[in-house]
Amino acid sequence: MIELRNLSKKYDHFLAVDNLNLTIETGEFFGLLGPNGAGKTTTIGMLSTLLLPTEGEVLIDGEKLNRQNNQLKRKLSVVTQEYSMRQDMTMDEVMEYQGRLYYMPLKKIRERSEELLEFCGLIDFRKRTVRKLSGGMKRKLMVCRALLTEPEILLLDEPTAGMDALARRQMWNLLKQLNQQKLTILLTTHYMEEAETLCDRVGFMCDGVLEETDAPRSMIEMLGRYTVDEVCPGGMKNHYFHRKEEAIQFLSDCPQETSLRSTTLEDVFLEKVGRQLERK
Repeated sequence: MIELRNLSKKYDHFLAVDNLNLTIETGEFFGLLGPNGAGKTTTIGMLSTLLLPTEGEVLIDGEKLNRQNNQLKRKLSVVTQEYSMRQDMTMDEVMEYQGRLYYMPLKKIRERSEELLEFCGLIDFRKRTVRKLSGGMKRKLMVCRALLTEPEILLLDEPTAGMDALARRQMWNLLKQLNQQKLTILLTTHYMEEAETLCDRVGFMCDGVLEETDAPRSMIEMLGRYTVDEVCPGGMKNHYFHRKEEAIQFLSDCPQETSLRSTTLEDVFLEKVGRQLERK
């Protein structure tokens, strides 16, 4: 279990994360959502101990996380936004280098690498250098590298950024399988469909503050399961309804061009966070 208690990060006069309190249960797939500059990557940085909090603390299974506690740190592994692998290394070399950093026996590194590359569908490309891999393959390799040490918690900072639609769906399937194996996952993403598909629970961040957490389906139900999009002179206007009959009645009565669809997590995000940003 991950516990963030009164976690804050300040840079001079800028408060990047403001008094964050959050509990993520063991085996949970949690999504942290927000606009650019919301504090998501800073939160991941503090969880990975790359950044030190200005105030507050992180607990893993009740034990305080810090840079000196190597045994506890090995429970976590992170996949960053940026590609962080040497371009001239093959997949096998990337995996071996990572294993040696953690003093893993060579036999164990090779066995685990074989297993992970096979699991991620990369085994046929293991001798290819990183510079010759597609973006999707690089992301998968970063996941393999992160899983090499058998962590209990995987931190993913926008793992599908820049991927095409097919590669993104392949990554989703991979992450679902990992979570089914009871791996705790914390994901940051700008893709609302990704969070709605993958996450047991999501949290909205804005200006360093965690605004709300709940299951995606519960958030959608609260707003209204049915959306009518109305084409207005000033742009699109959205109307939300809990009952389909109400939405159909609105369609019938509305003189403007309209369409009916299911409400998505993106709608919830725009209503909760987008309105705040518009008011600034």
